[in-house]
Amino acid sequence: MSAHISKVRPEPDRVLVDIVDYVTSYQIKSALAYDTARNCLIDTLGCGLEALSYPACTKLMGPLVPGTIVPNGARVPGTQFQLDPVQAAFNIGAMIRWLDFNDTWLAAEWGHPSDNLGGILATADWLSRNHVAAGRKPLAMKDVLTGMIKAHEIQGCIALENAFNKVGLDHVVLVKVASTAVVARMLGLSRDEIVNAVSLAWVDGQSLRTYRHAPNTGSRKSWAAGDATSRAVRLALIARTGEMGYPSVLSAKGWGFYDVLFKGQPFKFQRPYGSYVMENVLFKIAFPAEFHAQTAVEAAMTLHGQLAAAGRTAADIRKVTIRTHEACIRIIDKKGPLANPADRDHCIQYMVAVPLLFGRLTAGDYEDQVALDPRIDALRDRITCVEDPQFTADYHDPDKRSIANALTMELNDGTVLPEVVVQYPIGHKRRRADGIPLLVEKFKTNLARRFPLKQQQSILAVSLDQARLEAMPVNEYVDLYVI
Repeated sequence: MSAHISKVRPEPDRVLVDIVDYVTSYQIKSALAYDTARNCLIDTLGCGLEALSYPACTKLMGPLVPGTIVPNGARVPGTQFQLDPVQAAFNIGAMIRWLDFNDTWLAAEWGHPSDNLGGILATADWLSRNHVAAGRKPLAMKDVLTGMIKAHEIQGCIALENAFNKVGLDHVVLVKVASTAVVARMLGLSRDEIVNAVSLAWVDGQSLRTYRHAPNTGSRKSWAAGDATSRAVRLALIARTGEMGYPSVLSAKGWGFYDVLFKGQPFKFQRPYGSYVMENVLFKIAFPAEFHAQTAVEAAMTLHGQLAAAGRTAADIRKVTIRTHEACIRIIDKKGPLANPADRDHCIQYMVAVPLLFGRLTAGDYEDQVALDPRIDALRDRITCVEDPQFTADYHDPDKRSIANALTMELNDGTVLPEVVVQYPIGHKRRRADGIPLLVEKFKTNLARRFPLKQQQSILAVSLDQARLEAMPVNEYVDLYVI
């Protein structure tokens, strides 16, 4: 086979060039994108603050060598850690993803574009502190928002038409690629060096989805994105030394990403890079639930209210049918035992049973103390999913991008309650007017978990003011979150 492969070093793959041209040259002019990025920033940091209440998360945080403090290092919000940018990116990335409560992007591939904030914020903070120490100007928070918009766009546009899950790869490969490109630009790499950095991200070992699916579902899914965004910082720093890249990393015959990991298929693209993804990103506002279940949980809350109004309880339920879309069935339709919180928050039956029983769904409801209630599994056994092809089509339709679920409940006496249909969750772009005030309240709740009132007020005063936030030095903003 090798005799038929050219030995001439090729020009970089077009996919690499397009990513690098975008991060180096494209000017973000959308006010909507920047406003959404600000909301995304506060929501993502708030999710991280809530995760700091969970020992399973905090045990992974801090420096690799206990007691290490890095002069002018990046701060980890909500903690006293000051770390090198690679480890800080892991800390921030792990905490914001831990509870499955940050933003979501759904397409052929799904994922959570705000996972990139770990690498972006850690790098921007580290650079800013070193700039100040050297008498130079720090980066502004607008630079962070710009990086977020571009990382969202790279991850989301590749995800629109390319299903990494169908070849067994985890979506965090896109976090690594997007973070690498944006961080490399922040570090001041040349165009050729950024091409090298992005090629290193593609040639790197990629995560399997093993930890997201039964029978191996586990907590790595909560720190996999932190691992990916921190790895991106490491690769960008390696490229900064002048380390070479691999120009046909995707297309090389026999040894490239397409042939080895993507069944020989080149990537497809629906649209050029701009600011589409940030403008249309989905926020998890009401429930810490895998996004394909968000509308099902909302419908279950409605049914819980109807049961209560009729003087009934979940004990009166004979069966529940969930009319849903194909991706939901493929990812979170689960029967049988659930081994841990990571298993439960990826089971639509669990995420529907809890609100039907208790009228709520919180992060704590995935923990063993709640899951041991025998009524949950008993009700799970009576909940069935069926695909609606129209829901599946609307899910992929770029003009709709719905995440529809419909619940029909039959009671023991034969009564069938009217189906409750929710097409778009509260965090969808079509429901921004309803969603953003609730997102701000979610942020306030998360600030109150960690900081005294005066500190909460200082953070809010900046975070809710677009112009003031954009102008603020990164290090000064991050310092607001230090305890």
